[in-house]
Amino acid sequence: MDGSVRPILTEIHMNQADIHRVIEMAWEDKTSFQAIKEQYDLSESQVMNIMKRELKRSSYIMWRKRVHTSISRKHPRKRLSGIEE
Repeated sequence: MDGSVRPILTEIHMNQADIHRVIEMAWEDKTSFQAIKEQYDLSESQVMNIMKRELKRSSYIMWRKRVHTSISRKHPRKRLSGIEE
């Protein structure tokens, strides 16, 4: 190895309308990360990076708390079996 540092994630190139739609989907409790992955081919960590970059710090922290509470259905283990994506 040459000793250079490689970025963990490559830069995400999206138009502003798509970025706004990803943010909207990420805020929705009913929309899972899997649904975002299927529509925009973004991993959960890429969505988190977009949210961190585009939101105010306080809004990002509030969103992260929502994602990791029982309010959100972002992760399949939290979803009720009757809820469609």
